[in-house]
Amino acid sequence: MGDWLDRVQTLEQLERDHAISAQRARPIPTGLSRTHCMDCEQPIPEARRALGGMVRCTPCQANAERGQI
Repeated sequence: MGDWLDRVQTLEQLERDHAISAQRARPIPTGLSRTHCMDCEQPIPEARRALGGMVRCTPCQANAERGQI
């Protein structure tokens, strides 16, 4: 009875490890941030700019990550 549960847990762990690896492989933005979004020209909030390398406001970045820009 435990065999199927063990397989499910192993698969879940593999998927989790893959997701973590994929996230770590993404490039980390560095350098100076823009003061205004490159897509909509709205100001980028100071807290976001403090992260470094930001070129889009949060809504435009979300659209870009979804492939909508």
